[in-house]
Amino acid sequence: MRRMPPLPADRLVIALSSRALFDFEDENRVFEAHDDRAYMQLQLQRLEQPARPGVAFSLVRKLLAFNQPEATRVEVVILSRNDPVSGLRVFRSCQHYGLPIERGVFTRGESPWRYLRPLAARLFLSANEADVRSALDAGVPAARVLPHSARASDAHPRELRIAFDGDAVLFSDEAERVYQRDGLDAFQAHERSQAATPLPPGPFKPLLDALQQLQQAADPAGMRIRTALVTARSAPAHERAIRTLMDWHIEVDEAMFLGGLPKGEFLREFEPDFFFDDQTRHVDSAAPHVPAGHVAAGVSNPA
Repeated sequence: MRRMPPLPADRLVIALSSRALFDFEDENRVFEAHDDRAYMQLQLQRLEQPARPGVAFSLVRKLLAFNQPEATRVEVVILSRNDPVSGLRVFRSCQHYGLPIERGVFTRGESPWRYLRPLAARLFLSANEADVRSALDAGVPAARVLPHSARASDAHPRELRIAFDGDAVLFSDEAERVYQRDGLDAFQAHERSQAATPLPPGPFKPLLDALQQLQQAADPAGMRIRTALVTARSAPAHERAIRTLMDWHIEVDEAMFLGGLPKGEFLREFEPDFFFDDQTRHVDSAAPHVPAGHVAAGVSNPA
């Protein structure tokens, strides 16, 4: 048996459920209507039928494209509540699409989030909100994917595009708490007075760090990364967000300070492979246009 090497510390590890990577919604309806054995039997019947790409498929495919024969910079691991038999179809589908995914954990109904730590995962994507919340509580950037989201555009085959909300995603929810407690005027005044004070990091700051390191290590003739900050902030609250990124020595390529405008149409124009936001209304606005995920963190997402 060929033994895979251990995961090096500088490798970007992404873990995701089978429903995030592939479109298993038909099969999931069987599971919900019957039981796991009916689901398992259906997956076995469809073993030779590759699953359709799911909401995170483009993100995964492009991340894996950063790997080169002499350097594996990204590792993708399936971390799924599926049973091991259903996992056969997951790996068969990966092989069909040429996705070099070799590691997987299948827990047959049990929450798999506890395996994120030994994997050293920097991102976890799942359709299960409880698993996402557990991952966030453990300090792993995580989002609940919306399986019905639009699929990513094919317009940028050599460029990975990711869009992030600011407060409670890249940044802490410190300012959002002021807004929800005291209103917009107090929020603007608070952010104006704190403009030179960096915001504390939010749950997705480590992922943005890792993406910047991946970009710096990449072959300039190969894959590129383009990031966007898409936030409901507007002037004067924009300054603290920009200064925080500068303090972190992190660059984003685009910043949209929308002042409460719906984000969906702006994201449609940016064409990200994935968008992360902590507020369901923004995720719902984005989902008809782009792949989207809900980050169940901060004051807007009480337990």
